[in-house]
Amino acid sequence: EVQLAESGGGMVQPGGSLRLSCVASGFPFTLFGMSWVRQAPGKGPEWVSAINMGGDMTYYADSVKGRFTISRDNAKNTVYLRMNKLKSEDTAVYYCHALNLVVAGQAYWGQGTQVTVSS
Repeated sequence: EVQLAESGGGMVQPGGSLRLSCVASGFPFTLFGMSWVRQAPGKGPEWVSAINMGGDMTYYADSVKGRFTISRDNAKNTVYLRMNKLKSEDTAVYYCHALNLVVAGQAYWGQGTQVTVSS
């Protein structure tokens, strides 16, 4: 069974930090590019960050560049999102997404983890 299990969300004050984790199982993790996508209340999904299979290439939305860091540990089938200098506008449900970069048509979503930035 394919699973993407996010954790690490919570409530934090502006300027604070959180680290999200996404543990994958049921598919060949090293063949998949991994992304984080968020959805704020009343808004559409927003792509946040992505990382390639080997972890040596990373990509960020302009809104988080310089504050967020994506990484992956292929030995642990886990992708992380380190979020620093959090702002109220970062409040959203954060979803982990897996996309097979070798075989077309395979993509998976996690259930999401809530991040709330508020004083």
